[in-house]
Order: sequence, then structure tokens, then C-alpha cells
Amino acid sequence: MKSRTVLAKPGCMVILLIGLMMEERAGLAALGCSPRDGRQGRERKMAKMEAKTSLLDNMIGVGDMVLLEPLNEDTFINNLKKRFDHNEIYTYIGSVVISLNPYRSLPIYSPEKVEEYRNRNFYELSPHIFALSDEAYRSLRDQDKDQCILITGESGAGKTEASKLVMSYVAAVCGKGAEVNQVKEQLLQSNPVLEAFGNAKTVRNDNSSRFGKYMDIEFDFKGDPLGGVISNYLLEKSRVVKQPRGERNFHIFYQILSGGSEDLLCKLKLEQDFSRYNYLGLDSARVNGVDDAANFRTVRNAMQIVGFMDHETQSVFEVVAAVLKLGNIEFKPESRVNGLDESKIKDKNELKEICELTGIDQSVLERAFSFRTVEAKQEKVSTTLNVAQAYYARDALAKNLYSRLFSWLVTRINESIKAQTKVRKKVMGVLDIYGFEIFEENSFEQFIINYCNEKLQQIFIELTLKEEQEEYIREGIEWTHIEYFNNAIICDLIENNQSGILAMLDEECLRPGTVTDDTFLEKLNQICATHQHFESRMSKCSRFLNDTSLPHCCFRIQHYAGKVMYQVEGFVDKNNDLLYRDLSQAMWKANHSLIKDLFPEGNPAKINLKRPPTAGSQFKASVATLMKNLQTKNPNYIRCIKPNDKKAAHIFNDALVCHQVRYLGLLENVRVRRAGYAFRQPYEPCLERYKMLCKQTWPHWRGPARDGVEVLFNDLEIPEEEYSFGRSKIFIRNPRTLFKLEDLRKQRLEDLATLIQKIYRGWKCRTHFLLMKKSQIVIASWYRRYAQQKKYQKIKSSAIVVQSYIRGWKARKLLRELKHQKRCNKAVTTIAAYWHGTQARRELKRLKEEARRKHAVAVIWAYWLGLKVRREYRKFFRANAGRKISEFILQKIIQKYFLEMKNKMPSLSPVDKNWPARPYLFLDSTHNELKRIFHLWRCKKYRDQFTDQQKLVYEEKLEASELFKDKKALYPASVGQPFQGAYLEISKNPKYKKLKDAVDEKIIIAEVVNKINRANGKATSRIFLLTNSNVLLADQKSGNIKSEVPLGDVTKVSMSSQNDGFFAVHLKEGSGAAGKGDFLFSSDHLIEMATKLYRTTLSQTKQKLNIEISDEFLVQFRQDKVCVKFIQGNQRNGNVPTCKRKNNRLLEVAVP
Repeated sequence: MKSRTVLAKPGCMVILLIGLMMEERAGLAALGCSPRDGRQGRERKMAKMEAKTSLLDNMIGVGDMVLLEPLNEDTFINNLKKRFDHNEIYTYIGSVVISLNPYRSLPIYSPEKVEEYRNRNFYELSPHIFALSDEAYRSLRDQDKDQCILITGESGAGKTEASKLVMSYVAAVCGKGAEVNQVKEQLLQSNPVLEAFGNAKTVRNDNSSRFGKYMDIEFDFKGDPLGGVISNYLLEKSRVVKQPRGERNFHIFYQILSGGSEDLLCKLKLEQDFSRYNYLGLDSARVNGVDDAANFRTVRNAMQIVGFMDHETQSVFEVVAAVLKLGNIEFKPESRVNGLDESKIKDKNELKEICELTGIDQSVLERAFSFRTVEAKQEKVSTTLNVAQAYYARDALAKNLYSRLFSWLVTRINESIKAQTKVRKKVMGVLDIYGFEIFEENSFEQFIINYCNEKLQQIFIELTLKEEQEEYIREGIEWTHIEYFNNAIICDLIENNQSGILAMLDEECLRPGTVTDDTFLEKLNQICATHQHFESRMSKCSRFLNDTSLPHCCFRIQHYAGKVMYQVEGFVDKNNDLLYRDLSQAMWKANHSLIKDLFPEGNPAKINLKRPPTAGSQFKASVATLMKNLQTKNPNYIRCIKPNDKKAAHIFNDALVCHQVRYLGLLENVRVRRAGYAFRQPYEPCLERYKMLCKQTWPHWRGPARDGVEVLFNDLEIPEEEYSFGRSKIFIRNPRTLFKLEDLRKQRLEDLATLIQKIYRGWKCRTHFLLMKKSQIVIASWYRRYAQQKKYQKIKSSAIVVQSYIRGWKARKLLRELKHQKRCNKAVTTIAAYWHGTQARRELKRLKEEARRKHAVAVIWAYWLGLKVRREYRKFFRANAGRKISEFILQKIIQKYFLEMKNKMPSLSPVDKNWPARPYLFLDSTHNELKRIFHLWRCKKYRDQFTDQQKLVYEEKLEASELFKDKKALYPASVGQPFQGAYLEISKNPKYKKLKDAVDEKIIIAEVVNKINRANGKATSRIFLLTNSNVLLADQKSGNIKSEVPLGDVTKVSMSSQNDGFFAVHLKEGSGAAGKGDFLFSSDHLIEMATKLYRTTLSQTKQKLNIEISDEFLVQFRQDKVCVKFIQGNQRNGNVPTCKRKNNRLLEVAVP
């Protein structure tokens, strides 16, 4: 009864139909297994098919908006809401995925889900972002088509999370291996770094991306990731100095203050109190559910995985701290004698700490905040800055410093994650960029963001139509022209080189004279007045003169997503994005290597009087490059929508969603898809799904699938204008036709399920009867066996009882006989024992008497012999008594000496000088010899503990002692320092990968030395490498090899006897390496380098290298010989020796 109840459930009918009505071979083929897989394998694969096997199965609402009937805005929104209420956050528009942000975690991204969507048809399962990711990845891997995934939507819609899901899915399904896993990990860990520096909390989103990101992921021919390249667009750097109410600055500022250790904050001169920094808004400093300290640890770990060195990470944090402290600099007005106003810094403590962080001279930076130098051809004009201008300069510096740091981070990440091989690559691009923005107050940022979205909409429509047309041509279907809104006219209004808004904005910024936002708006009104998508009350067009909704200081553009009104205030300043040249030059003078690299235009040697490109022109060029890149790839689209502004789950705001649907152009997208045929499907799955609707195709169609579909549609009498046959697909024009097929299929499945249940119940009853019959036979046979066994056991028990009685009687009879025999034997034994005892006692008495007589004789004989010996020995005793006593005493003294030495032995340390005192004078030589033997023995024991590596180190130290002890003043300081050799981690640092590949031999020493310039005596950093056969010099920054000297060409090494690190390497005259002359270096590890060079040369050439130690020696520079002279002198730089070129023949080194 229980099994019948389960079978009667309606939800099981489809599974019963698939499982019982198909033939065995067809069923196994459909499941993808063979009869040898066994029952369990078939059951597992059948369970997998119990999930949704088609987009149309158990559909909530409509999974593909192309099938929505009727199609209008209300039905579109209602369908999204219905699916959202049932946790279905993904919906299709053809191949486009609509994603609703659920604002909560859903169990739809597990590894099991990844496997479920892996290598499946796009429409085979319910809509999911994994389906689109899998389709893009398989097209790239199998068809060699470069892919791009465009993710758009407004802030808070889930674009960043969508891009993470795409990357995590691709990482999960691509190949494995240590190198591949490292590349995947670096690609995934680049996200936390960019989010920390480029994301911020806004009123709409707690983790809003404030920059556009495009990542090209590169794959090899197998589909394994090789690396990637990231491009960033328009970081919202104005947020650094000012945030709207309820929003925060970029995450990294709060993460450093919350998660930085006390030691780190002390080095950065920061405190944990947010209120001490003017650039941090206090009303939203803390965000519920966000752990800034934990996120900071994640960011540091991600930077390490991506490949940032420790000093690079520290430099980045120092720049962030400097930006944070810039906001605390305040100015006060001060009048000069000539009547001009100038500004002064109120409190110079913050300025001092900034200069200590960045290595900038405080006076230089202070002047840059107070004065501005304007250069025109050969003239320089210096003007003072008032308080407002000083604050503008401060904020401009903070914004530029942070934005350039962000661009440097992107470049540095690209260096780490870029593909290292030169093979041909396949590319998948992921674009995560701002969505269309319409705020109450729209400015320059919203204008260029909306311009970018206009370009994306344009390429979206073009590529979608192109894809449709290519499929129609491929399938042999006649292409009909589709009417749609072409937004090229809006793009032209903005980007036209002659009359576009961006061109006029640039022209206004470059125009001499007074330039304001009003003059820019006036120019727009003159040029764009007649444009049908431009509106302004000040234009010549009279239709907007009385439009009170349009203020005089604004203009309005009718975008594809609707009308947007822009406030012209700030357009000119934000487009100029000027940073005073004085500030650039001050930054370039910093001793901080990173800051110096961020401001290359500050180099006086590379000064450029040309005006830098404007922000608008830069963004326009970036967008053009992006569009060109996207047009070379196969596009995939994800449209992100946020259901409410409260960032809360289970809330669906119809008006907000409708607004986003409009500006994303989703209805327009559906209309384009439905302009031809609304649904298309390959013949095989179509026939498999609907074959039960026709008797000729059910249960199996033996011919081609296309003929089967044609027979099926003719049998159902579907009008010919409702469908068309392609080469591999059936095209259905109207969704009503598809829904009609689904209704017929559902009704037919119910009929088949009833038939299956009837057949199953009959089979169940027959099986039960046969089982009962078989059980009766088994029970009868078991009972007969049981009865016979019981009878046999009874007979067996009786026989055993009779046998036991007989055996007992025979045993008792035998026992009586044995007892009688035992008594007789015992009596005989007793009599014999008594007789033997009497005899033994008599014999013992006789033996004792005989033994007493023999003992007496032996004693008498011994006494007699002793007396005889004493009489003979007495005459010799007096002559040898002294010598015998002396030898005996000496033997005892020596024995006592050795026993005492055993207990007084010193420790086994070779440096222990203790030795027991000599007890007797005659043992002096023996005492000293024992001391020498013991010392040699314990030295050997100590040496036996050394490894081969330690022996080599001590040999080098011994060699250094022989070469430099009492000759070089620097030698005593080097004794306690271990010789490491490899001071540069060339194998671990990706910066030196090129250098590592160029050197094939074992590197004996790798150290950064200062190479002394032959012309002026100044030092240049070089990487000094010593191998088994060569001395190499390489550039420290690029890793390129500058010089290579064979060890056979090195003739001598010269150095002074003083406490300095200078040494000269003399080369053989006429050799190829001696073209520019000898080398003069300065190193902190002189003793080690000279020792290793000496030993390596001796091992290679079998000749000792000449080490000359003198305070004056000659060095060959090209054709001239220069004398290097070492003198004592006071140093300005502390205890650092300095080198100066006195004349053409003298190079003087001042040693402290």
C-alpha cells in the first residue's frame, strides 16, 4: 500500500514515463551509460535526470522573456516578481541573463551546482549565471572563439558579485595542476585588492565599485588559464576628498585604521580614531556586517598571493597614509606687503609627518602649497595662492596621488598575472562597469558614465542583431529587416569631433580668457540647439523657454533609457583635472621610490609645457578602445537589477525595477529577439520532447529527426506560417504555438502515467503471487528437513546412553584389577628401600674415615714444604728488597694518577684551556703528552659533528683570516657575520625572472653593489653575480645583464687597509671584458665577496688571485690610469665613505 501511495503522486508521473515506457537500449543511451554500468550506475544517472531537464519543465512564470505572452511592461515586471518570490533570481532574454540581487545567500552556487551546469546545453536547465559562464567557456575552448561577458546595472545591483561568480565558475571547470592553480588563485585574489582600493560604501550598496573594470583572462589551447590583463576606467577620485551624506571613503582607509597592528600604525604615523581625519565621513564610518579588520588581513594575504613584495606593500600603505593625512592640512589667510592675499599652513606637524612618510623636503612641499609657477616658453611667473586655491591644490594632490596609486596597483597586478608564455592565447573578457545613472543631481561623472552606457547599448543592439542574422543565414532562414531604435544619434551628440559635447567642453577648457561653466552652457546652446535629443531653456529652440522643470543652469539629454538633466556646474573644472606643476615637481623630488614613479612629469629634465589631455578626452579614448576590443569577441550579457533601495531580502519594488528595466532597454531587447522567431530548438531534443503527441513518432522514430518533427507538426495541424525548418533547428514564430505544444504534452503525459500505473499494478500483483508460491515450496522443504533431523537426533541420543553404560562397567572392572596390582608393587618397593638405606649408611661411614686420614697427611706435607722454601729464600731477600718495593710503590702512584685524571678531565669544548695540575714532577712529560693527545682527540670529535656545508663555511672563514687578518681594518667586524652568498632572492622575486633565465650556472654570490662612475665618482646600483666561471653585472631595476667577465680575465683585486667597502677588480689587458677598463665597487660585504672570488678563481684557473691591500693603488679606466687614494676625513652623511674625482689622474675616497 505504501508503494502505491507513492506512485499515485502526480509529481512522479513524468519520471515513471521516462523509466518504464522507453525500451532498455533507448533508455540506457538517453542516460549516457551501457548495460555493463550496472543497476546502481543507472539509478544515479536516472536521479540526475529527475532534476529539470529543460527550461520549460516545472517553470515558475516564464524562464525566457522571449516566450512571455502578452509582452508589455506590466507582464514583464510581474514575471520578474513572481520568479523573485520563489527564489528564482535569474531569467533569460534569449542568451541574455537578467540577475536580481537577492540581498541574501542562496544555496545555488555550491560545487554540486557547478557540476550540474558543467557541459550542459544553455536551455537544458533552469536559468542560471553558471549556464552563461559554461556556454562562454565551452565556446572559447572548443570553437576558438574569444568571448566577452558584459555585466551592467546600477550600483547595488550585484555586478561585482556576478563577475566573481563568473570567474569562480571558470576556475572550477578548467584544468588542474600546481601551475594552473597558482594562476587561478592569482586571478581570483586580484579582486580583494582592487575592491579594497576601488570600492566604497554608498547609500545604495555597501560594496559599490567606484571604477570600471575590464579583465581579459587568457587561456591556452586546452582551456587552462595562463594569466590575465586588467583595465580600469574612471576611478571616482573625487570621493577621496568628499563623500555624500551616508557614504564612506574607499575601503582601504578604514581597513588600515581598523586592522593595522600598532607597529604598522606607528610606522605610518596613524591612529585608529576615524574622527582625527577630515577625509573620512563620520556618519557612516562603521557598517553593520562589515569587519574592516578581517578584510584588511584578507587584502594583505591577497597582495602576497598576487606577488607584491613586502617593501612594495609597505610603500603602498605609506602613500595611503599620506593621502589620509593630507586632509588634515589647513590654511589661514595672510596679507603681503603688496596687498596680495596668500595662504599659510596653520599647523605644520601634519606636514612634517607627511614629509617623513614620503621623503619630501618640508620646505619644498610647503612652498608648493603656497605658490604656483606658470611657465610660458622661456618665462616663469610665480604667483601666490589664496586660501581657496590652497585648499584646491591640497585636494587635487590627494585625488591625483590616490588615482595614480590605483593605476599603479592595476599595472603591478598585471605584471604578476600576465601570461608568461608566447603561445597563441584564447581570451575571455569580463566587463564590470557602471550602469546608467539618473540621480536628483547629475554632474560630469554621470554624464560620461551615461555616455559609456550609450556606447554599450549601441554595441549590444548591433551584436545582438548580428548574432540573430548569422544564425538565420546559418540555418537557411530568410532574414527580414528588424525595426529598432538606433542610439547612434545620441552617441554622435556626445562624441562628435566637431560639434559633440565633449569636443566643445575640451575647446572651452583650452580657450584663452575667462572660462566658466556658464560660457560652456552658452556654447552648447548655440551649437546643439536644433538637435532633437538636446534640451535647454537658454537655447534658440523656443519650445523649452517656458519649461519650468528645466533650470537655466542645466541642460537635458534624451538618452535611450530616458531623459537625464545635467547640472553644468563643475563640468569645466572636472574636465580640466589640473594639478599644479609645483606639486608634481615636489612629488618627483621625494626620496620615496613609489611616489617618484607616480609623478614622472615632475622631472625637470622631462618638463613638457603642453597642456595634459582632459578627463573627457581620456575617457572617450578609453571607451573607443574598449568598444573596439569588444567588437572582436563573441558577447555574453548579464543585466543586473536591484529589487529595492533598502538592501533587504524578500522586498520587490515594482517602480524601482520598472525604472531599471527601462534604462537597461530590456523590453527593446525582447522585441528584437521576437521580431523574427521567438523560439528555436535543434530537431533531436524537439522530437524527443514532443514525440508522444503523434502515433507515428511514438515511442520511437526510426528516420532522421527533421522528418520526424515535420511528421509531428503536420499531425498536430500547426499552421505553416507559425514555424520554419532550418538546417539543424526548428524555428517557432509565436510563443502561443510553443505553449500549445506544452499543454498537449502535459495532458499526454498524464494519460501515459495512468497507463503506466495500471501496468505496474498488474505486474506488482503477479510478482506477489509468484513470490507467495515460491515461499510455500521453500517452507515445506524446510519443514521436512526439520522433522527428519529431529528423529535422527532422538535415535542418536538413545545409542549414546547404552554405550555410556557398557563403557562404565568395563572401566570399573579394570580399575579393580589395577588397584590390586598397585598394592603388591608398593609392598616390594618399601622392603627394598629399607635394605638400600642400611647399605648406604655403612658405606658413608667408611668414606668419612678415609677422608680424615688423607687430609691429615696433606696438611703435614704443606707445612714441611713451606719450611723448606723459607730456608732457601732467606739468603736472597736482603739483596732485592729495595728494588721490589720501589717498583711496587711506583706502580701504585701511576695507577692513582690515572684514576684521578679520569675524574678531573675538562669539557670537550676545543676552546676550553683548563687542564688538571701535575701531581708529581717526574710525570711532567707524560702530563703534557696526555694534554696534547686529549686536545687533538676532542678537536676531532668536534669536527666530526660538522656538515659538509658548515665545513665549507669554516674553510671560507679560515681563508678570509689568512687573507685579511691584521691587514684590513674591516676584517674583525666580518668574523661574526655568516657568509650567506645569495643576498637577493632571485628565484623567488618575479622581478628578476629574466635575470634568472639568463644565468644557467650556479650562483655563488648575488649582492647589490655600488659601481663607481669613472667620470665623477658617483655610485650606481648594480647586481653583482659570481658564478663558477664568470662575474656578471646586471641592472637592479630591469634585471638586464650589463657586463660579463670570465674569471680567467680577472688578474688582481685591490683594496685599502681601512674600514671601508671599496675594492677594484683589475682585468687582463687586451681581453674582451677590459674594453672599458677595470671596475671599482663599493659593498657592505667586501670580505665575503673577495674571499669567494679568490676561492672560485683558484678552483677554476688553478692560480691564486692576487689580493693587494694598500691605501693607494692604480685603476685602469679606458686608456688612462687613475690613482685611487684613501684618506681620513669627516663625513656629512655620517659614517658612509664618499668618493670624489679630484682630477683626471686622482680619485679620492674619504673614510671616516
